[in-house]
Amino acid sequence: MSRTTLRIACGQGFWGDRLDAPVEQVRRGPIDVLMLDYLAEVTMSILQKQKSRDPSQGYARDFVPLLQEIFPDVVAKGIRVISNAGGVNVAGCRDGLIEAARAAGVSGRARIGTVTGDDILERLPDLIAAGHELANMDDGRPLSEVLDLVESANAYIGAVPIVAALERRATVIVTGRSTDTALTYAPMIHAFGWAWDDWDRIAHGIVAGHVNECGAQASGGNCLVDWESIPDLADVGYPIVEATADGPFVLTKHSGTGGRISPAIVKEQILYEMGNPAEYITPDGIADFTSIRLEADGENRVRVHGVRGRPRTDMLKVSIAYRAGFKAVGTLVYAWPDAVAKAQRADAVLRERLERLGLAFGEIRTEYVGWNATHGPLAGPPPADLPEVELRVAVKSEDRARVERFTREIAPLILSGPPSVTGFAGGRPRVQDIVAYWPALIDRAAIEPGLEVDVVEA
Repeated sequence: MSRTTLRIACGQGFWGDRLDAPVEQVRRGPIDVLMLDYLAEVTMSILQKQKSRDPSQGYARDFVPLLQEIFPDVVAKGIRVISNAGGVNVAGCRDGLIEAARAAGVSGRARIGTVTGDDILERLPDLIAAGHELANMDDGRPLSEVLDLVESANAYIGAVPIVAALERRATVIVTGRSTDTALTYAPMIHAFGWAWDDWDRIAHGIVAGHVNECGAQASGGNCLVDWESIPDLADVGYPIVEATADGPFVLTKHSGTGGRISPAIVKEQILYEMGNPAEYITPDGIADFTSIRLEADGENRVRVHGVRGRPRTDMLKVSIAYRAGFKAVGTLVYAWPDAVAKAQRADAVLRERLERLGLAFGEIRTEYVGWNATHGPLAGPPPADLPEVELRVAVKSEDRARVERFTREIAPLILSGPPSVTGFAGGRPRVQDIVAYWPALIDRAAIEPGLEVDVVEA
């Protein structure tokens, strides 16, 4: 397929984003592709737990009713929908989408593409036996050290299977752990017929995907630049990439929506989750973010160009989540006068009681919300006239019983600690599993994406 421009709209920046954003992207102006990004590293472990309790679960469940609502619009307007909502149960998500398409009255006119192959949880023992260490990228430990504790393991796959699904005329394409940026640059590769080694054009697509992936964060939400003057955030417009065949693109939003698209705001989004700016690595190429050039292109329009790219690596990143013990967080609110001093005294009393009980923990962390919870030691000394402060104490341990005992030691402070407790937030603290992140690399030859495209039958 070859064309001159392509409008790729973001409808979700994470699982839990505004439910009406995709609907508005489809109905408030012209778009060609609707991209919805649901997954983060911790999301995969949450979905895996859901699936272990109920094999029918494990995907972003609100994706299916959303599609049922917009299927008639999508089919009538020829919009393609691309999402990683499949999580760890792409097949279950597909089945839900087929039923949603039937309920929406688009049987025979919709095709559902499903991309698999990213979930390698069951393959881990065989992969390790075959010599894939899956060493932790932060400390070098081999995955074998925590293999029995692993909850989820997903390789970041790229654009190849998504492009193949587009070539097979899929209306909706759902993946598991696709890299976020591929949800935007895959339709660019398909629409413009880019070669897989056209590194500069692909690098433009990578930047487009990075800017587009976090929803309204690129159109005025969660931004520091003139945040007080951002208009009508209650009706904020989500970003739209207007891509061109040569690579450069314009970021914009639907006319009449709130928020703002400006070079400064786009720069903030570009810096989001940034490591080495010269090497933004994806499965399909490397983008040099130091080469990006931005310029205003009219009201709520920013042109992005000049991006340089380099060849893809031989490795794919793997996101692994594993059980790392237990934690609990307890809170108490202390009122003026001397709110911080009271909270500090309560913390000291609590720690002494835990010590007398012989309760040692892997870590105890204390924060004073209202004074230093955000900036830590950079907050400086506490103001003398704080009207209230929340004492927040967290512990972690591999021993669940030890953490459980800690949860019983917060409430006694109400009557046996410093005065003026005004709130016992949430009752007794809840013991929670700690899910830790294990980033790793794997030879891309070990990962084999799969693709199915189903016509929705009546």
